[in-house]
Amino acid sequence: MNADVTVQDMMDREYVGVSESDDLVETVELLLREDAETAVVQRGSEHVGVLTERDILAALVDGPDPETASVGDVMTSSVPTISPDRRLDVAADKMSTEEAGRLVVTNGSEPLGIITERDLLAARTRELESVPETAGEPPIVAGTAATAEREEDTMGETAGSYQDQSICEGCGTLASDLASFNGQLLCSECRDM
Repeated sequence: MNADVTVQDMMDREYVGVSESDDLVETVELLLREDAETAVVQRGSEHVGVLTERDILAALVDGPDPETASVGDVMTSSVPTISPDRRLDVAADKMSTEEAGRLVVTNGSEPLGIITERDLLAARTRELESVPETAGEPPIVAGTAATAEREEDTMGETAGSYQDQSICEGCGTLASDLASFNGQLLCSECRDM
């Protein structure tokens, strides 16, 4: 990943903030209205946990009665955090070692935003789109050994191979034709909507 890009550059500064005492059903309704997957649980200006879609599903299966439960009853209290000035590769490593799909971006104990796996994929996709395919390769001159090697390397590859694909931010599918549209990387189907 590009060493010049930081967590602050890619994080989502708009997040849903709730308190531990908030009603679970009302919080789920808020998440649906805001089209958010995660709520940062706060005590004053300090974060104390997160409420994820997975936490809500677990509560439905074997948790307390959702009608009487509060956010604090079902939230995840161990929240991996990261500073906004850290590089994206550090965020990716932390997500991997913490087995987390998101990190709360903090300045001390105050939450500033959230960075997710999807944000890291978007950054990687943008980085790949900005680099020409032949960067760092010698020019192709017909009839040379370099031409023969390159043809041999790409014989098995087809357009849209796995290595050339990323996840569409609209529908979540793997696509090779992503383009930036209204601030998101979208496949051709999502751009046509």
